[in-house]
Amino acid sequence: MSTSGPHVDAPIAPHRYGARLAAEIEQRWQDRWEAEGTFHADNPVGELSSGADLPAEKYFLMDMFPYPSGAGLHVGHPLGYIATDVIGRYQRMLGKNVLHALGYDAFGLPAELHAISTGEHPRTNTLANIANMRRQLRRLGLAHDDRRSFATIDPDFVRWTQWIFLQIFESWYDEEQQRARPIAELVEKLGTDDPDVIDAHRLAYISEAPVNWCPGLGTVLANEEVTAEGRSERGNFPVFQRSLRQWNMRITAYADRLIDDLDGLDWPEPVKQMQRHWIGRSHGAEVDFEVPEVENASIRVFTTRPDTLFGATYMVLAPEHELVDAIVTDAWPEGTDERWTGGAPSPTEAVAAYRAAAAAKTDVERQENREKTGVFTGAFAANPVNGARVPVFVADYVLVGYGTGAIMAVPAHDERDFAFATAFGLPTPRVVAGPDGVDDELPFTGAGTAVASANDDVSLDGLDVDAAKERIIAWLEAEGRGTGTTTYRLRDWLFSRQRYWGEPFPIVYDEDGHPHAVPDHLLPVELPEVPDYSPRTFEPDDADSEPEPPLGRVQDWVHVTLDLGDGPRPYRRETNTMPNWAGSSWYELRYTDPTNRDALCDPENERYWMGAGTGAANSTGGGAGPGAANSTGGGAGPGAANSTGVDLYVGGVEHAVLHLLYARFWHKVLFDLGHVSGAEPFHRLVNQGYIQAHAFTDARGTYVPAEEVVESVDESGATVYTHDGVPVAREYGKMGKSLKNVVTPDDMYDEYGADTFRVYEMSMGPLDQSRPWETRAVVGSQRFLQRLWRLVVDEDTGETQVVDEPTDEATRRVLHRTIAGVRDDLESLGLNTAIAKLIEYVNHLTKVGARQREALEPLLLMVAPFAPHLAEELWSRTGHDGSLAFEPFPQPDPSLLVEDTVTCVVQVQGKVRSTMQVPASADDAELTERAMAEANVQRAIDGREVRKVIVRAPKLVSIVV
Repeated sequence: MSTSGPHVDAPIAPHRYGARLAAEIEQRWQDRWEAEGTFHADNPVGELSSGADLPAEKYFLMDMFPYPSGAGLHVGHPLGYIATDVIGRYQRMLGKNVLHALGYDAFGLPAELHAISTGEHPRTNTLANIANMRRQLRRLGLAHDDRRSFATIDPDFVRWTQWIFLQIFESWYDEEQQRARPIAELVEKLGTDDPDVIDAHRLAYISEAPVNWCPGLGTVLANEEVTAEGRSERGNFPVFQRSLRQWNMRITAYADRLIDDLDGLDWPEPVKQMQRHWIGRSHGAEVDFEVPEVENASIRVFTTRPDTLFGATYMVLAPEHELVDAIVTDAWPEGTDERWTGGAPSPTEAVAAYRAAAAAKTDVERQENREKTGVFTGAFAANPVNGARVPVFVADYVLVGYGTGAIMAVPAHDERDFAFATAFGLPTPRVVAGPDGVDDELPFTGAGTAVASANDDVSLDGLDVDAAKERIIAWLEAEGRGTGTTTYRLRDWLFSRQRYWGEPFPIVYDEDGHPHAVPDHLLPVELPEVPDYSPRTFEPDDADSEPEPPLGRVQDWVHVTLDLGDGPRPYRRETNTMPNWAGSSWYELRYTDPTNRDALCDPENERYWMGAGTGAANSTGGGAGPGAANSTGGGAGPGAANSTGVDLYVGGVEHAVLHLLYARFWHKVLFDLGHVSGAEPFHRLVNQGYIQAHAFTDARGTYVPAEEVVESVDESGATVYTHDGVPVAREYGKMGKSLKNVVTPDDMYDEYGADTFRVYEMSMGPLDQSRPWETRAVVGSQRFLQRLWRLVVDEDTGETQVVDEPTDEATRRVLHRTIAGVRDDLESLGLNTAIAKLIEYVNHLTKVGARQREALEPLLLMVAPFAPHLAEELWSRTGHDGSLAFEPFPQPDPSLLVEDTVTCVVQVQGKVRSTMQVPASADDAELTERAMAEANVQRAIDGREVRKVIVRAPKLVSIVV
C-alpha cells in the first residue's frame, strides 16, 4: 500500500547505514559464516564429530518443518525462524553446544497437484521451491548447521522413514507391560505364526473399516484432514463415509500414555487440552439393555453418567450398528407416534431410507445433526435398573466407531438428548437435582444430587455424582448387567493415501493377500516413474467410486519376485503411499545424526542431543539400524523420561492434534523398542503468533492487491483507500495469498536489509501473540540500528570512533541494568521487551555522546542475536578478528544494579510538598529528619502539631498534622 503526497529526500551521508550498506555487510558475513562453518554443531561421535571436547551443556532447538511452497515466503513465515535464531545465538554465547537446523517436509498434495496440472515431475518442482526458500532464509542470516539440512524426499531419509514403519509393523502392544514389543515375542507367546492371528495384533495393520473417502481428490483422508463442514482440508471437496481396506496405525494403544505424559511436558496448556480432548478419555460404565422381543439380543452402551440410568427414556443406535437388522420390526407397534416413523409405512423401510441418507454424511456433519433426525426401529429395550420399556431409535448423530455405537438417552440431563426428545415427544424425567432443587430448568447438565433413582435393591437418592456413579456401577457388576470401563474418542490413525507423491510402503503381499516386510537391504523402496501423477478422481459427489492409486498403473513395478527366506516367490507391492505426516513424525531424530548410513541415529548422538545425557544407559548398544537388536531395554510406562527431548520447539498451534500427536506416538514406539532414550520428542513447545495485515476488497467483495492500494485524505479529512482510482474497503486478516496482502522478505531485504527486518519482527509484540504488520513502521527499527551504527562509525568519514577510556558512572549503571534486563527477557522469550531495553540504552548513549569501548562492546554482544550481521561488522571494526558468535554474553555486575540514590516524595496531608534525592539505604529516622527540614514542608505544616509520620523507605514520607 502506498500513500499519496510529495516528499523530499534528505542528503545521505556517504557512510550511513542503509539498505545498500546493509546488503553488502550481510552478504559478506553470511559468506564468511558458511566458509568457516561457524554454526556447525559438533556431535559426540560420527562424521559430524571433530573429536574435540564438547561443551558441558547442549541446546537443541527446532522450528516446525516448513513445506517448500512455490510462492516462497511472506513476512509472516520467518517470525518463528527469527525467534529461534535469536535464542540459539544467545544460548551459543552462554557457552552451549547449539544444534539448530532446518529441513523440508517435501512430500504432499500441493506438489502433486502441480505435477498433475503441468506434467512436471513433483520432485523437480519441489527441489526448485526448496532452492528458493533456502535462498530467502540464507539472506535472513539464520545460524543453521547446513550440514544437517535434508528433505523428506531424499532417498536416504525415505529409507529410514520406511525402516521406522517396519519397526511399527513388526511390533505389537503388550497391555500387561504397557509397551510395544517385537512381533517375534508375540509369536513365541502365542505359539503360532499364523498370519491371520498375528496380523490382527500388529501396531501397523490393514483393516476394512469406515474411512473418509474424497472422490474429488481420489483419496482417503484422516479425520484430522476433514473440515468441520465435512469437506477436504485440501481443495474443499465433499467427503463421504466408505468401508475400505486401508493401512492403520494402532495409536489408540498409546491413548493413556499420550494423555498422562503430557503432565511432564513444558507445553502451552491450551495445546495439552486440545490433545486431551482429541484423545477423549472418558471413565464410566458399559451397560446392557435387553431387547425382550428378540432372542439373545442385548444392546450395550457406554455412558459417562451411569448415575442417571433411572432417567433413560429411549435408546439410539448408529445406522450401521450390527443389531439394527436383528431388532427392526416389520410393522409399527400399536400407538406409534407419527413423528417416529419418518413417513415410512414400516420400520424396515424407514430404517433403510434413513441409512441411505446417513451414508452421504461425514462424521462431523452427523454429530452436528442440528435438525435431530432419526427413526424408530419398532423395537423396545428394557432399562436394566427399573425394567421400563424404552423405544430404540436409529439416528445419525451416533457413530458406530465411537464407544459402542449405541447410547442410552437421558434427556433431562443432556442437551442433545433433550433436543431429540423434544422433537420426538419423548418423556424427560428429572433424576438429578441441582443446587436450587428440582425446579431448575431442563435440561440440567451441572453437578447435583440424585433424585427419583431407586429400585428395590439400590438407591442413589441424595448422593452426589461421584458417589452415585460408584454405587450404581457396583450394583450393575453384582447383577451382571454392566461394568465400569474407560473409552476414548481417539481412533486409530488412517495411514493410507491413494497418491503418487508420498513414501511407498515397504510392504509386499503374497498370493493369499498377507502383507510382508521388504528386507532392510532393499530399502528404500523408491517411487517408479508413472504415466500420470494423479489418482483417478471422480465427480465430487460420487460416493460409490473406488480408489485407484497412480502406482497401480506401473505393473512391472507392482509385481516383483523376492526371496523372503523361503525361496524366490512372486509378490505384489502396496500401491498406496504414506501420508505426508510420516516424515515429520521423526525428523528431529535425523537432525542429530543426518549423515549416518548405518542407523537412524547413533545412540550416543541421540542421547546427547535429546537430553538423556552422554553415557546414559541404553540397552540397544549397537544403535537403531537394519539388523539392530529390537531390545525392550528402552523402558516404558506412563511418565517415563518426560524431561528428555528437544529443548525448544517453535511452531504453529494448528499442528496440536496432527503432527504433534503423531510424532509423540512414533517416538514412544521407538522408545519402547529401545531405539531412543526418552519417551517424548519435544520437551518445551512454544506456539508463535501470526503476522496479520490489512487487506482490501472492491465493491464485488473481491480482494485486490494491497500493494496497489493508495491511501489518501479527502476534503473532509477522512482517510480513503483506492485501487485504480476506485474506492475499496479495508479489513484485517492473516497475511496470505488468498487475501492478496502478502509482503515478501525479499521486499524487506531490498528496502531495509535483513537485520532491520529481524529487529522489526521481534519488536512487534510477544512471540506467542499475533501482531499487525505495518511496512511503514519498519523504519523505526532501521533508525535504531542507524543510531547504533553512528555510535561506532562516523557517517561522513567511515572511521571507527570508539575510544579506550572509562565511561561515566551513570552510563555504567545504565549498561548493567540493561544487561540484566536483556538476559532476563531472553530467558523468558520476551524478545520484544529485550529490544525495547536495547533501544533505551542506545538512546542514552546517543544523548550523552558515549564512545567508550566499555559502554559499546557489551551493547554489540547484546544486539548480536537480533541483528547479527551489523553486530559482527561493528565488532570487527572495533578491533576484533574473529566472529562474536561464541563471545560470552555480558554478565551484569550486581553492585551496579543497586541505585546509589533514589527520589523520595514528601507529602503533607496527602499532598506532595517536596521531593528529595536520598541514599537508597536511608532509614526511617534519616528520612524523617530530612523531610522535616524541607522548607516547603515547613510552610505546609505552618506551625501545626505533627500527629503522625508514615515512612515507606526510601521513597515516601507522609506527614499528618
